[in-house]
Amino acid sequence: MAATSLKEKIKNKKLTFGSWVTLGHPAVAEIMARAGFDWLTVDMEHSAITLSEAQSLIQVIELCGVVPLVRVGENNPNLIKRVMDLGAHGVIVPMVNTREDAEKAVNAVKYPPKGTRGVGLYRAQGYGTKFDEYRKWADANSMVIVQIEHIKAVENLKSILTVKGIDAFIIGPYDLSGSLGVPGEFSHPSFIEAMKQIQKISSNLEVTAGCHIVPPDPKLVKEKINAGYRFIGYSVDFMFLGEMCRGGLSEVKALVNKKG
Repeated sequence: MAATSLKEKIKNKKLTFGSWVTLGHPAVAEIMARAGFDWLTVDMEHSAITLSEAQSLIQVIELCGVVPLVRVGENNPNLIKRVMDLGAHGVIVPMVNTREDAEKAVNAVKYPPKGTRGVGLYRAQGYGTKFDEYRKWADANSMVIVQIEHIKAVENLKSILTVKGIDAFIIGPYDLSGSLGVPGEFSHPSFIEAMKQIQKISSNLEVTAGCHIVPPDPKLVKEKINAGYRFIGYSVDFMFLGEMCRGGLSEVKALVNKKG
Protein backbone atom coordinates (compact mmCIF):
# COMPACT_ATOMS: atom_id res chain seq x y z
CA MET A 1 0.00 0.00 0.00
CA ALA A 2 1.52 3.28 -1.10
CA ALA A 3 1.97 5.92 1.56
CA THR A 4 -0.05 9.06 1.11
CA SER A 5 0.04 12.55 2.56
CA LEU A 6 -3.59 13.30 1.75
CA LYS A 7 -4.81 12.54 5.27
CA GLU A 8 -2.19 14.91 6.69
CA LYS A 9 -3.18 17.61 4.21
CA ILE A 10 -6.82 17.20 5.17
CA LYS A 11 -5.95 17.29 8.86
CA ASN A 12 -4.06 20.56 8.36
CA LYS A 13 -6.84 21.97 6.14
CA LYS A 14 -4.60 22.22 3.11
CA LEU A 15 -6.29 22.68 -0.23
CA THR A 16 -6.70 19.48 -2.26
CA PHE A 17 -8.44 18.79 -5.55
CA GLY A 18 -10.18 15.64 -6.63
CA SER A 19 -12.84 14.48 -9.03
CA TRP A 20 -15.40 11.75 -9.66
CA VAL A 21 -14.85 8.69 -11.85
CA THR A 22 -18.11 7.18 -13.08
CA LEU A 23 -17.03 5.61 -16.37
CA GLY A 24 -15.74 2.15 -15.55
CA HIS A 25 -12.82 1.96 -17.97
CA PRO A 26 -9.25 2.05 -16.56
CA ALA A 27 -8.16 4.43 -19.33
CA VAL A 28 -10.55 7.08 -18.01
CA ALA A 29 -9.10 6.78 -14.51
CA GLU A 30 -5.56 6.85 -15.89
CA ILE A 31 -6.17 9.98 -17.97
CA MET A 32 -7.69 11.77 -14.98
CA ALA A 33 -5.00 10.57 -12.57
CA ARG A 34 -2.30 11.96 -14.87
CA ALA A 35 -4.08 15.33 -15.01
CA GLY A 36 -2.77 16.32 -11.59
CA PHE A 37 -5.58 15.61 -9.12
CA ASP A 38 -4.66 14.85 -5.50
CA TRP A 39 -7.41 12.26 -5.21
CA LEU A 40 -10.01 10.56 -7.38
CA THR A 41 -13.26 9.04 -6.22
CA VAL A 42 -14.63 5.91 -7.82
CA ASP A 43 -18.36 6.52 -7.73
CA MET A 44 -20.39 3.45 -6.87
CA GLU A 45 -23.54 5.36 -5.95
CA HIS A 46 -24.58 7.00 -9.22
CA SER A 47 -22.90 4.81 -11.82
CA ALA A 48 -22.85 1.29 -13.22
CA ILE A 49 -19.40 0.54 -11.76
CA THR A 50 -19.17 -2.95 -10.23
CA LEU A 51 -16.85 -4.11 -7.47
CA SER A 52 -14.65 -5.82 -10.03
CA GLU A 53 -14.40 -2.65 -12.10
CA ALA A 54 -13.77 -0.63 -8.94
CA GLN A 55 -10.72 -2.78 -8.19
CA SER A 56 -9.23 -2.06 -11.63
CA LEU A 57 -9.89 1.66 -11.26
CA ILE A 58 -8.37 1.74 -7.76
CA GLN A 59 -5.26 -0.06 -9.03
CA VAL A 60 -4.78 2.37 -11.91
CA ILE A 61 -5.33 5.46 -9.78
CA GLU A 62 -2.92 4.26 -7.11
CA LEU A 63 -0.25 3.23 -9.62
CA CYS A 64 -0.40 6.78 -11.02
CA GLY A 65 0.47 8.13 -7.58
CA VAL A 66 -2.98 9.54 -6.85
CA VAL A 67 -5.10 8.67 -3.82
CA PRO A 68 -8.02 6.35 -4.67
CA LEU A 69 -11.24 6.90 -2.74
CA VAL A 70 -14.59 5.19 -3.25
CA ARG A 71 -17.99 6.81 -2.87
CA VAL A 72 -20.04 3.83 -1.74
CA GLY A 73 -23.70 3.50 -2.66
CA GLU A 74 -24.85 3.41 0.95
CA ASN A 75 -23.60 3.43 4.53
CA ASN A 76 -23.25 -0.35 4.47
CA PRO A 77 -20.49 -1.97 6.58
CA ASN A 78 -20.17 -4.94 4.23
CA LEU A 79 -19.77 -2.77 1.14
CA ILE A 80 -17.35 -0.42 2.89
CA LYS A 81 -15.27 -3.36 4.12
CA ARG A 82 -15.08 -4.79 0.61
CA VAL A 83 -13.95 -1.58 -1.12
CA MET A 84 -11.35 -1.03 1.59
CA ASP A 85 -10.12 -4.60 1.02
CA LEU A 86 -9.89 -3.77 -2.69
CA GLY A 87 -7.36 -1.08 -1.79
CA ALA A 88 -9.34 2.12 -1.43
CA HIS A 89 -7.54 4.57 0.83
CA GLY A 90 -10.85 5.77 2.20
CA VAL A 91 -14.53 6.13 1.55
CA ILE A 92 -16.97 8.93 0.90
CA VAL A 93 -20.22 7.92 2.57
CA PRO A 94 -23.52 9.34 1.31
CA MET A 95 -26.49 10.52 3.34
CA VAL A 96 -24.81 10.80 6.71
CA ASN A 97 -27.61 12.57 8.55
CA THR A 98 -26.99 11.74 12.22
CA ARG A 99 -24.18 11.13 14.66
CA GLU A 100 -25.09 7.44 14.60
CA ASP A 101 -24.65 7.41 10.81
CA ALA A 102 -21.18 8.93 11.19
CA GLU A 103 -20.16 6.44 13.87
CA LYS A 104 -21.37 3.58 11.66
CA ALA A 105 -19.17 4.77 8.80
CA VAL A 106 -16.07 5.08 10.98
CA ASN A 107 -16.64 1.64 12.51
CA ALA A 108 -16.88 0.11 9.04
CA VAL A 109 -13.50 1.52 7.95
CA LYS A 110 -11.47 0.95 11.11
CA TYR A 111 -10.27 -2.36 12.51
CA PRO A 112 -10.85 -3.12 16.22
CA PRO A 113 -10.39 -1.58 18.69
CA LYS A 114 -11.10 1.70 16.83
CA GLY A 115 -13.92 0.17 14.81
CA THR A 116 -15.66 -3.05 13.92
CA ARG A 117 -14.36 -3.75 10.40
CA GLY A 118 -14.14 -7.44 9.61
CA VAL A 119 -10.62 -8.75 9.22
CA GLY A 120 -9.84 -10.55 6.00
CA LEU A 121 -7.14 -10.88 3.39
CA TYR A 122 -7.33 -9.57 -0.16
CA ARG A 123 -5.59 -6.99 -2.35
CA ALA A 124 -5.15 -4.29 0.31
CA GLN A 125 -3.43 -6.80 2.58
CA GLY A 126 -1.00 -7.90 -0.14
CA TYR A 127 -3.12 -10.97 -0.85
CA GLY A 128 -2.19 -12.30 2.57
CA THR A 129 1.48 -11.31 2.65
CA LYS A 130 1.31 -7.87 4.26
CA PHE A 131 -1.49 -7.85 6.78
CA ASP A 132 0.54 -6.38 9.66
CA GLU A 133 1.90 -3.64 7.42
CA TYR A 134 -1.55 -2.84 6.10
CA ARG A 135 -3.15 -2.86 9.55
CA LYS A 136 -0.67 -0.22 10.73
CA TRP A 137 -1.17 1.80 7.55
CA ALA A 138 -4.97 1.63 7.80
CA ASP A 139 -4.91 2.65 11.45
CA ALA A 140 -2.94 5.78 10.63
CA ASN A 141 -4.00 6.66 7.09
CA SER A 142 -7.45 5.33 6.16
CA MET A 143 -9.96 8.11 5.63
CA VAL A 144 -13.65 8.64 6.30
CA ILE A 145 -15.35 11.50 4.47
CA VAL A 146 -19.04 12.01 5.13
CA GLN A 147 -21.44 13.57 2.68
CA ILE A 148 -23.64 16.35 3.98
CA GLU A 149 -26.50 16.27 1.52
CA HIS A 150 -29.74 16.49 3.47
CA ILE A 151 -31.29 19.17 5.62
CA LYS A 152 -31.34 16.66 8.50
CA ALA A 153 -27.54 16.51 8.25
CA VAL A 154 -27.38 20.31 8.46
CA GLU A 155 -29.54 20.22 11.58
CA ASN A 156 -27.24 17.59 13.13
CA LEU A 157 -23.99 18.92 11.68
CA LYS A 158 -22.10 19.62 14.90
CA SER A 159 -22.85 16.20 16.36
CA ILE A 160 -21.84 14.52 13.06
CA LEU A 161 -18.55 16.37 12.65
CA THR A 162 -17.43 15.80 16.23
CA VAL A 163 -17.39 12.02 15.81
CA LYS A 164 -13.83 10.77 16.24
CA GLY A 165 -12.49 9.35 13.00
CA ILE A 166 -14.24 11.70 10.59
CA ASP A 167 -11.56 13.36 8.45
CA ALA A 168 -13.66 15.68 6.30
CA PHE A 169 -17.11 16.33 4.97
CA ILE A 170 -18.19 17.10 1.44
CA ILE A 171 -21.45 18.77 0.48
CA GLY A 172 -23.61 17.06 -2.12
CA PRO A 173 -25.45 20.09 -3.55
CA TYR A 174 -28.01 18.26 -5.66
CA ASP A 175 -29.31 16.01 -2.90
CA LEU A 176 -29.19 18.84 -0.38
CA SER A 177 -31.34 21.00 -2.62
CA GLY A 178 -33.62 18.02 -3.22
CA SER A 179 -34.15 17.53 0.51
CA LEU A 180 -35.39 21.12 0.60
CA GLY A 181 -37.88 20.47 -2.18
CA VAL A 182 -35.95 22.57 -4.71
CA PRO A 183 -33.72 20.08 -6.58
CA GLY A 184 -31.01 21.81 -8.57
CA GLU A 185 -32.17 25.32 -7.57
CA PHE A 186 -28.92 26.54 -6.05
CA SER A 187 -30.02 30.17 -5.97
CA HIS A 188 -33.15 29.36 -3.94
CA PRO A 189 -33.19 31.15 -0.54
CA SER A 190 -33.64 27.90 1.41
CA PHE A 191 -30.57 26.33 -0.24
CA ILE A 192 -28.48 29.45 0.30
CA GLU A 193 -29.51 29.51 3.96
CA ALA A 194 -28.58 25.83 4.40
CA MET A 195 -25.15 26.50 2.89
CA LYS A 196 -24.67 29.44 5.24
CA GLN A 197 -25.53 27.25 8.22
CA ILE A 198 -23.03 24.59 7.12
CA GLN A 199 -20.30 27.20 6.75
CA LYS A 200 -21.10 28.84 10.09
CA ILE A 201 -21.13 25.60 12.08
CA SER A 202 -18.17 23.90 10.39
CA SER A 203 -15.89 26.94 10.63
CA ASN A 204 -15.67 26.42 14.38
CA LEU A 205 -14.80 22.72 14.13
CA GLU A 206 -11.61 20.81 13.28
CA VAL A 207 -13.02 18.75 10.43
CA THR A 208 -12.07 19.97 6.96
CA ALA A 209 -14.89 21.36 4.83
CA GLY A 210 -15.40 20.09 1.32
CA CYS A 211 -17.78 20.64 -1.54
CA HIS A 212 -18.45 18.95 -4.86
CA ILE A 213 -18.61 21.58 -7.60
CA VAL A 214 -20.33 19.62 -10.35
CA PRO A 215 -20.11 21.96 -13.40
CA PRO A 216 -16.49 22.15 -14.67
CA ASP A 217 -16.38 25.89 -14.00
CA PRO A 218 -13.17 27.26 -12.37
CA LYS A 219 -15.03 30.38 -11.22
CA LEU A 220 -17.35 28.28 -9.05
CA VAL A 221 -14.34 26.48 -7.60
CA LYS A 222 -12.70 29.79 -6.74
CA GLU A 223 -15.86 30.92 -4.96
CA LYS A 224 -15.86 27.83 -2.76
CA ILE A 225 -12.17 28.17 -1.95
CA ASN A 226 -12.72 31.80 -0.94
CA ALA A 227 -15.58 30.59 1.28
CA GLY A 228 -13.20 28.30 3.17
CA TYR A 229 -13.68 24.92 1.50
CA ARG A 230 -10.47 22.92 1.21
CA PHE A 231 -11.53 19.42 0.07
CA ILE A 232 -12.64 20.27 -3.44
CA GLY A 233 -14.38 17.80 -5.72
CA TYR A 234 -14.06 19.29 -9.18
CA SER A 235 -16.71 18.02 -11.57
CA VAL A 236 -16.97 14.47 -12.94
CA ASP A 237 -15.49 12.53 -15.85
CA PHE A 238 -18.50 12.64 -18.19
CA MET A 239 -19.01 16.37 -17.67
CA PHE A 240 -15.39 17.12 -18.60
CA LEU A 241 -15.84 15.01 -21.72
CA GLY A 242 -19.20 16.50 -22.64
CA GLU A 243 -18.16 20.12 -22.06
CA MET A 244 -15.03 19.76 -24.18
CA CYS A 245 -16.97 18.08 -27.00
CA ARG A 246 -19.77 20.63 -27.01
CA GLY A 247 -17.52 23.65 -26.55
CA GLY A 248 -14.94 22.60 -29.12
CA LEU A 249 -17.50 21.58 -31.72
CA SER A 250 -19.44 24.80 -31.21
CA GLU A 251 -16.30 26.83 -31.87
CA VAL A 252 -15.47 24.78 -34.97
CA LYS A 253 -18.99 25.21 -36.38
CA ALA A 254 -18.88 28.94 -35.65
CA LEU A 255 -15.61 29.30 -37.55
CA VAL A 256 -16.93 27.28 -40.49
CA ASN A 257 -20.14 29.29 -40.66
CA LYS A 258 -18.21 32.56 -40.43
CA LYS A 259 -16.02 31.63 -43.38
CA GLY A 260 -19.07 30.52 -45.35
